[in-house]
Parts: sequence; structure tokens; C-alpha cells
Amino acid sequence: MTEINGIRLPFMPVGGINDLQKKPQVAEQQESKVTFNKIFEDELNSLKFSAHAKARINSREIDFGQADALRLNQAVDKAQAKGAKESLILMDDKAFIVSVANRTVITAVNKSMLSSNVITNIDSAVIA
Repeated sequence: MTEINGIRLPFMPVGGINDLQKKPQVAEQQESKVTFNKIFEDELNSLKFSAHAKARINSREIDFGQADALRLNQAVDKAQAKGAKESLILMDDKAFIVSVANRTVITAVNKSMLSSNVITNIDSAVIA
């Protein structure tokens, strides 16, 4: 039988006894922590779209690309800095209602719908 630290093992580890006694390298652990923290932070700061908002963007044929996502994200950052909770964000010919605290787009409206609607339950507006 193999003995490790006074304990008899009924098997021989695949990497041998020395493999069991190796300690993980600290640099590898820190690198994975940094990577995880970065991913976690990015995820917290990124905008999410509710199912309702996704459906409205599709059904109302609202053009929404990467540049729009960046502008919308910056507008939410500005609203958050001012303490907003629910915000109307106007961008060119489209508008978004956003839960600033949750960083979630609740709904989206195109120009034709915007002119004939009343928007309620917001505490701020951002023109982006």
C-alpha cells in the first residue's frame, strides 16, 4: 500500500505521490479571480432587455445596433449618476423605458408610437 502523510491508501494516484503534495500556484488562482471579477463586473454593468422589450423591438421594427447599445448604456449611466429609478431615454427616432436600478430595458417605442402615447411611471428623461 502507498502511504501519504501517515495515511495508507489502497491505490496509487495517477500523477504519483508528488502530484498530490503539490500546492496550486497562487498566480494561476489570482489570474482566474481577476478574470472572474472582470466578467462579473461587466455583467453587472451591462444592460439587459426584458422579454417584453425584445418583443417590442422586433414587432415595431426598431433598428438597434451596437452603437445604439453603447449610447443607451451611457445614457443609463448618466441617469444612475443623478439617482434616477425609472427613466425615459430618447435616442434619435426611438425611445426606451429603462429600470435604472436593475439596468433593464422595460420597453421600446418607435417614432410613430412615441407621438401618440402618454408615458407614465418615470422619474426622469435622458436625451441621448
